Amino acid sequence: VQLQASGGGLVQAGGSLKLTCKTSGRTASNNAVGWFRQAPGNEREFVAVISWNGQVSNYGDSVKGRFTISRDFASNTIYLQMTSLKPEDTAVYHCAQYRSSVAGSLTGIQYSGKGTLVTVSS
Repeated sequence: VQLQASGGGLVQAGGSLKLTCKTSGRTASNNAVGWFRQAPGNEREFVAVISWNGQVSNYGDSVKGRFTISRDFASNTIYLQMTSLKPEDTAVYHCAQYRSSVAGSLTGIQYSGKGTLVTVSS
């Protein structure tokens, strides 16, 4: 399974950005997929996950109400719409596929790919 995130860049605080993750290879349509991020010197932080059927989504406390995850089954693509961005959102964002059909944290990540850098200036 390969996952490639894109769409990162430099944005001012309060702005918006939409990340895209294309999946390929032996991707499983009955698995949850999601996003996590990692800032320099910090541990991985759970951002969002969406269930196998797109009906259930969970978010990290720091992004609730500001970020929205979605997935397009036809194109095997995962999206992360980010709004009201803050400097503390600055990190490399990675997409991931989970072992399970539903998830709510970093637990259960089976595959992840190279991330895309998001920088939010104050």
